Amino acid sequence: MSEITDFDALRRALAENSEQPEGPARNARAERLLADAERLDIPLAVIEALGHQLKVYNYSSEKDKMFVPFARLLRLWDERPADFDEDEAHSLHWVFKWVSAGMLDQPHVPLASIEKWLGEMEHRYRLAGHSERAVRSAEFSVAAHIGDLARAERAYGAWLAADRDRMADCHACELHGQGTWQVRRGRDAEALELWGPVLEGEFACAHEPHTVLASSLAPLLRLGRVDEARTHHLRGFRLVRPMESMRGAYADHVEFCALTGNEARGLELLAERPAYFTDTGHPRSRLDFLAAVALLMDRLTGLGLGAQPVPGPAGRTWTARELGAHARAEATDLAGRFDHRNGTSSVGDRIRARMDQRPLVERLPLGVRAARPAGAPPTAPPPPAEHVFEPAPEAALPALLAEARRLSDTLRPHALEAWAAVARAAPGGAGLTPRDRAEVADHEAMAGGPEGLALFERAAELYAEAGDPGEALAARARGAYVRALTGEVAAALTAVTGLYDEVLALYADEATGVRQTASVVMSRARVLMRRVHEAAERGARNTEPAAAGAGQAAVVDVRQAVVDAEAAVREVLALVEGRAGDDVRLAARVAEARAMLAELAGLTGDAARAAELFARAAGAYVAAGLPWFAVEYEVQVAALAHQAGDRAGAEAALRSALEHGGPYVEPVGRAQLHLQLAEVLGGRDAAEEAAEHALQAAHWADEAGEGGTLGAWARQQLGGFLLRRGRYAEAAEVLESALADLGTDTHGDGAVVQARWWLGDCLGELGEHRAAAEQRLQAAELARHWPEQQDHATLAHLAAESLAGAGLADEADRAYARAGELWRSLGNALFLVRSLRARAWLALGRESGSGQARELMAEALRECERALAAADPADREQAADELGGTHRQFAELLARSASEEAEDAAIRAVFEAALEQMTRAVAVFAALGAAGLHSRTGAELAAGWLEADLYRPVPAAARARAVLAAYADADGADGADGDAETVRARRAEAAQLLEAAREARDAEGGEDARDRAGAAEG
Repeated sequence: MSEITDFDALRRALAENSEQPEGPARNARAERLLADAERLDIPLAVIEALGHQLKVYNYSSEKDKMFVPFARLLRLWDERPADFDEDEAHSLHWVFKWVSAGMLDQPHVPLASIEKWLGEMEHRYRLAGHSERAVRSAEFSVAAHIGDLARAERAYGAWLAADRDRMADCHACELHGQGTWQVRRGRDAEALELWGPVLEGEFACAHEPHTVLASSLAPLLRLGRVDEARTHHLRGFRLVRPMESMRGAYADHVEFCALTGNEARGLELLAERPAYFTDTGHPRSRLDFLAAVALLMDRLTGLGLGAQPVPGPAGRTWTARELGAHARAEATDLAGRFDHRNGTSSVGDRIRARMDQRPLVERLPLGVRAARPAGAPPTAPPPPAEHVFEPAPEAALPALLAEARRLSDTLRPHALEAWAAVARAAPGGAGLTPRDRAEVADHEAMAGGPEGLALFERAAELYAEAGDPGEALAARARGAYVRALTGEVAAALTAVTGLYDEVLALYADEATGVRQTASVVMSRARVLMRRVHEAAERGARNTEPAAAGAGQAAVVDVRQAVVDAEAAVREVLALVEGRAGDDVRLAARVAEARAMLAELAGLTGDAARAAELFARAAGAYVAAGLPWFAVEYEVQVAALAHQAGDRAGAEAALRSALEHGGPYVEPVGRAQLHLQLAEVLGGRDAAEEAAEHALQAAHWADEAGEGGTLGAWARQQLGGFLLRRGRYAEAAEVLESALADLGTDTHGDGAVVQARWWLGDCLGELGEHRAAAEQRLQAAELARHWPEQQDHATLAHLAAESLAGAGLADEADRAYARAGELWRSLGNALFLVRSLRARAWLALGRESGSGQARELMAEALRECERALAAADPADREQAADELGGTHRQFAELLARSASEEAEDAAIRAVFEAALEQMTRAVAVFAALGAAGLHSRTGAELAAGWLEADLYRPVPAAARARAVLAAYADADGADGADGDAETVRARRAEAAQLLEAAREARDAEGGEDARDRAGAAEG
């Protein structure tokens, strides 16, 4: 660290420290700089160092330290006001407001002292000729804080009525304070209306819209505007996170998490700022933070997670229950100290109300990764009541049986659970008939999968005992199908074929019904479908050249399997179709058979027929009142439509799947459906709706415990859609969250590169150029190994732009050079030219770099000329436009470099060279005709100003007239808005150039007249 030896060095050091992150390190540096200033023995140096110290204290967790430098500044002002320059005199009066607010935020400062200070502030502002607006604002803050609502309303009105002057807070800060008062008075909508200009970017400052975004969260939730609340949280937390002084706003974000079912994210926020628990320099923000912590911990405890470890004050481990009790006690004590000072209960009342809030949203998806705390209940929407099995604790066995039969006969979800409840209520089959025991065993077998094979046989025996031979055959047929699923297809087919023959004989003798017969016939069709799939898999394995003979046999095998399966499926339809009536089981057989025919059509290459049959199957399930069975087939319809390029069909099918699946689809299935629909919508540029579905996909993936896999995909897509919508801060938060889980092994390097590319774009738009460069460089490193190098080159070029934006000129030059090499290897001359031009401008920014800058720009011109000479007719216009632009940039670079020349003659020579390049630009653009009109007139005007700089008013005027003539027939209101604006701007600039040329001619004429008069006198 260099020693401070003069005032200029001190000012540079103060400026550098101002740019450092808020916190104790910056404050300590300010203290050392004050000591350095005192050694300079320059009064203004000490004043500036004291002002700097006061400022960094105010914007930190050590706000209580600012009173000492302020008192010293005030004493210096009273003793020697002449030592203050205009800026420091203004700053002294400005920080009166900080000190007033700072005293209010310290409960040990007596209220009488604060009131006395208000009077002192009013007196000094009046003496200095300032408006009372800032004074009335400060008075309002005091009255609102202590709960004197009548005085607060009077001061509020006086504040707004007073004139704004240099002492008034900025518009953004004033609007924040005014909106906060509206919230306090229960007027959430009015507050949000007041905050509108800040939220929309019309007004901003160092701490806005940070605090407005935070303050708006709870009002938006209360008004049900949850999408806006989510946006404000993601956008606002990104602003607040790096700023130590914003503990109060940080607390608002923790509170938001507690109120929206995002407890896990709330814990992440606490873990990021452990010092917020204990920093005592600003008691008022600590009070807000502790209240939010208590709220969050109480929420976790209410969810049954009171024993879960949580981040808390350093020095020990904490559970949610323990931290909640600690935070509540600390907040209550601190609020009591404020109330004791104020003589009211206002602060305590507000804090208690804050800690006792109830959640406003059960679970608001945010898009960022934050799995629910272990043990927290899932948030899947409940199915309709008639589909839910919830037996009363002491339900009688007959009621359980009736409910189980209702659910299974109508194919409702939870039927298996209902039969399991029957089994529990009748251990060993006590109190059950053989038929009852058969159905219990049958459903237990269905629930058991391969492990339930023996139970199917037991169920068959019981059905036979109950006098239902058809259902006995159906149970054995179901067992045969399960056996096929385990890989024993041949044995299963042998078994089911015998059962098939038996049931047809029974059906012919009217010894069983169509339902039982259809069950066996369908089981046979299912087994034959398994044989088709097995044959297809075997055929796929035998497609290697070494197995050509086996492969041919496999093809024959598949064809025969398809023929047999299709015949079996059509038997199902022949048996059941038209006979279902109100029997949903038979209706389901028809729908399933259609789906099987669809599968077979797909296997034989008839995608259109497959799509039609899948759609009919789904429609049949919906018509039967079984929409949840339609989902699988609607997904198939969507996939086939997508393959056929029918985006509208894919979108419609996925929407139907989401509608019909409703609460019946498992979370991972819901996530997949939402993600597929998001991708389809993104493909037709419906980015806003696509973002909503990607958000839902991320949410359900997290609920399913797939946040690191499927959830990362969803977040990556969500970030891209938000970027397309221009919601850069939200997109950055989501993409950063996605990148924590995206991995090249799991998701592929393409997904990682795309996420970093998008994140770099977001960060660039947010002005975070260094961070943008890091993302683009990391993406480029991954893309470096790809066979196709276009993406690598583009990312290298973008990284160079970011490095330049971050002020890292040397690193940017190296990155542009690397990008240029890649563009050259790809034969992309136009982007090679752009990289050379960028390097030229960077070189000009270095000391004595004009020579290298001119060489690089000359090389760019040569590359342009070669590209134009080699361009195809279709590409010549673009190549010519690039050449004209390069001539113009060369001219601008030359003109800007003229300041490095010492002699007038040399400067004039550089301007002449610049004019030559600009004239060439005009010629190139003119050759493009109408397509180059605006570029030509822009270059023509630039050339005119160069003529004026060379004291040539006549050529300058001629160029201005040429521009006016070019637009003589143009109506400024015609064409696109951009064209009309360009025409107006060009005409206005041409008029300015003409006027400048006229004034130059008049001045030149006056000098000539004086010269002639002097010669005559001589």
